[in-house]
Amino acid sequence: MGNLVVVGVDGSASSLAAVKEAAREAGRRRAELRVVHAFSWPVRPVYSPPDPAPLERLVHEAAERARAVAPGLEVTEAVEKGDAVAVLEAESRAADLVVVGPRGVGGFMGVLLGSTAASLAAHSRCPVQVAREEPAGSGPVVLAVDGSPAADKAVEFAFAEAALRGAPLLAVHVWLPDYAPAGTGLESAERLLAEALAGHSESYPDVTVDQEVLSGETRETLIEASRTAQLLVVGARGRGGFAGLLLGSVSQALLHHAHCPVTVVRGTG
Repeated sequence: MGNLVVVGVDGSASSLAAVKEAAREAGRRRAELRVVHAFSWPVRPVYSPPDPAPLERLVHEAAERARAVAPGLEVTEAVEKGDAVAVLEAESRAADLVVVGPRGVGGFMGVLLGSTAASLAAHSRCPVQVAREEPAGSGPVVLAVDGSPAADKAVEFAFAEAALRGAPLLAVHVWLPDYAPAGTGLESAERLLAEALAGHSESYPDVTVDQEVLSGETRETLIEASRTAQLLVVGARGRGGFAGLLLGSVSQALLHHAHCPVTVVRGTG
C-alpha cells in the first residue's frame, strides 16, 4: 500500500467527511490523494452540456479541504462523466483505497447509503471505505473474522491499517451457539480465529492483537463492537454467502449501521 487513495465527492456534508478521512488515510500511507466527482448528463430532446466551472470548483474546494487536513499532501482533481459506481470502479484499478461518504445529495451516495456504496464495495478492485459524518473514535481497529477462504485479504488489510494508525487490533469472530453445526463449540470457534490470524503477527510485530469470540447474531454483534472502534474491517462475502453474491448481508448491514468507518475488502481482484 502507499501509492494512491481516491475519494468520491458530490458537495454534500457526507462527502466532505469522506474527504477528511481520505486525506488522513493518504497521509498515513504517504500516498497521493485523487479527488473525483462524477456526473451524468440527463436525457433530454435538446440539451446543452453543463457548465464545467461549478463542478471544477466543487472538486477544488474538496481538494483544499484535504490539504488543510493533511498539509503537504499531494492532491489531484478530476471531474469525470459517467455513472458514479462505474467511474469509481475504474479509478479503483489504480488505487490502494477508495473512500466515499455514507450518503449524498443525489450524486455518489443517493438519498440513503443503499445501492451505490454496496455496488462499489462489491465491484471495486481495491478496498472501499465508507466514512461517517461523526468523527471516528480512538479505539482499536476491529477485524471481523469469519474463517472464509476469501477473508485473508481482509486480515492482511486490518493488520496493515492498525500498523499505519499505531492502533491495537481487535479480531472478532461471532459465534451463534444455537445454529452452530453439530460437533462444534467455543473451542473450535477460538481455533478458527487463531488460524485466521496465524502468521500475520510476525509480519506486524508492533501491532497489539486481541482476540475475542463473541456470542450472538453476527450483524447486531459487530454493529455493537463498532461503537468503540476507530475502524471496522470486513470481507466482502462470508462463509454462508452464495457463490455469485459479491457483497454479503453482513457487510451490507455494517455499511448501513456501523458507528465507525467501515472498510470492505474483496477476496479477489
